[in-house]
Amino acid sequence: MDITSERKIVRYDNGAFEETNDAIAEEFPMTIYINNIEFATLVCSPDHLEELIMGFLASEGAIRKYSDIKSMNLDDHGGFCHIELSSHVPTDHFTYSRRILGSCCGKSRQFYFQSDVDTAKVSMSKTTVTPEQCTALMKEMQDTSTIFKKTGGIHNASLGTAREMIVHRGDIGRHNALDKLYGYCIENRIPVSDKILVFSGRISSEVLTKAAKIGVGIVLSKSAPTDLAIRLAEDLNITAVGFIRGSSFNIYSHPWRVVPTGDSI
Repeated sequence: MDITSERKIVRYDNGAFEETNDAIAEEFPMTIYINNIEFATLVCSPDHLEELIMGFLASEGAIRKYSDIKSMNLDDHGGFCHIELSSHVPTDHFTYSRRILGSCCGKSRQFYFQSDVDTAKVSMSKTTVTPEQCTALMKEMQDTSTIFKKTGGIHNASLGTAREMIVHRGDIGRHNALDKLYGYCIENRIPVSDKILVFSGRISSEVLTKAAKIGVGIVLSKSAPTDLAIRLAEDLNITAVGFIRGSSFNIYSHPWRVVPTGDSI
């Protein structure tokens, strides 16, 4: 699905102005209602919307599995989605947006949203990856990022094993791209604990928390992590690898998952 529009722009290059057409990433508000109560509005790229909604609800703790959704009526023109769940969930706004101070694994003390405490998981993954697989997965993710190449305006994320990519998604919102991956796995009943997350942007604390909610043990990025993201990765037993450029990268936490060639699981 094409999630771009074409606009007339004025381009300045090498001392001259020129009128031309340019591809622009579309931005789309989607309001979610759960059991007839307004739950959240996501600003997103208008593709794979059912995956986005399922992944978002799972990461917020509203659902745990596909069968928790009794019905989903999506209006992808008006920007509304009405969902009926098989059981009651708290939909009060403050339950999901209130920040609390919690401890992670009894080690460092970090700030979370209430829903983060409920859904972020310490990784039990035994999956490993070789240096060559790290760089190959990053290259494959970038090679498949056609909308980014066209617009320069979206984040890209992929999920796979050390040997192959399973699904790739893009979105104007970095969290949305990750939720689309999560929703794809929920809808298709794909186990995630042995998978690897490949991401185009910075590894922030929010991105690392989202990876923990999905349940992966390895996060690969072409960019840098933040200090809080590294501390969270250490506490949540997640291997964070950043600055994957060409044949080099940095390992910021739990380096035991990056193994010599031929030893990956």
